[in-house]
Amino acid sequence: MEPKTSIWIIKSLLILALLYLAYIDWRTFRLPNVMTLPLILLGITFNWVSELRFASPSSTMLGAALGFGSLWALNASYRRLKHRNGIGMGDAKLLAGLGAWFGWSTLPSILLIACITGLVGGIAWLKWNRRALEQAFPFGPFLAIAGIIELLWPQLIQTLILPRLI
Repeated sequence: MEPKTSIWIIKSLLILALLYLAYIDWRTFRLPNVMTLPLILLGITFNWVSELRFASPSSTMLGAALGFGSLWALNASYRRLKHRNGIGMGDAKLLAGLGAWFGWSTLPSILLIACITGLVGGIAWLKWNRRALEQAFPFGPFLAIAGIIELLWPQLIQTLILPRLI
């Protein structure tokens, strides 16, 4: 199979998996391990064995660890302050999966895009469902959107947005 066809198939399957995870989280507020853990393992494996890799194997291992660890630390800090969870560990596993596919250097832009879309989408979701600001809303769909943006337009933040802001 030609490399362009193979990479198109890989990207399409990854987009479908991210859309499915976004749908599940939007409906249930859960990101199941049966989907997130294979996403992490497949990302590391793909980048380790394939010539079509998105990032170096060491970058993907660090990306998975930092993706999970950053949201785990954020939640642990929030839990110390408020005595309740602020973000689900499914979101941390999803970010670990994105780090496993794209490498650690993409995590800041993925988080920035997810936070911006999450802010806009979260306010709309809260108003649509007539909920108070203290009510939870799913963050996984916004991480998935950010992952798709990073997949289709890598380095979007660094090449298009940051130069215009500086």
